[in-house]
Amino acid sequence: MRILALETTEMTGSVAAADGGKLLVQKDLDPGQRTAQSLVPGMRAALEDVGWRPPDVDLVAVTIGPGSFTGLRIGVATAKTFAYAVGAEVLGIDTLEAIAAAAPPQVDALAVAVDAQRGQVIAGPFRRHEDGWMRPSAAAELVDTEAWLESLPAGTIVSGPIIRKFVDKLPQGVTAIDRPLWRPQAAMVAQLAHRDYASGRRDDLWKLLPYYSRLSAAEEKLRGGR
Repeated sequence: MRILALETTEMTGSVAAADGGKLLVQKDLDPGQRTAQSLVPGMRAALEDVGWRPPDVDLVAVTIGPGSFTGLRIGVATAKTFAYAVGAEVLGIDTLEAIAAAAPPQVDALAVAVDAQRGQVIAGPFRRHEDGWMRPSAAAELVDTEAWLESLPAGTIVSGPIIRKFVDKLPQGVTAIDRPLWRPQAAMVAQLAHRDYASGRRDDLWKLLPYYSRLSAAEEKLRGGR
């Protein structure tokens, strides 16, 4: 199965191509451009690198959140449009799970968080299962950043792009995995998509939507004015 994977939830996104569970290429999007400008050229470059034409893609995988409102909308809309145009299937991947999937094999448990703005994070715990995959051990929650940090017991290992904001202020006994693994990567999105598709999971092209941690500021303002 030829998989094209998109990750657009962070400032710098990425695109990957995989043949089944084998990663062929991953390309970071141009950090000097907005995702709306860099995503399609990045997809084109990845396809050219592996010698695929767009119709060769069988499955388009994309992170569906939590993450940047704009990034999520662009990523999911692009994935669905491309999949529809070439006759591919589409599969949405949780951002926290994509981050957790990159944890080194020796890490058995991990707390993952992404920035939800306004002093809050979306955080969820993961534990490695017998099959080797990091899987959620509880539902992710929207919590105040300080409260989340204070809730972490000594011995906890953390990851996620939010860590860069307070890596020097982690509670005593709490450590972070290597910095390059903090942000979600399209390579992990591709691997998770291959795993989930092989296990029988399917997403409806027409019903796939981004997962937002909260209403946008504009939406909250609109509702508050009613």
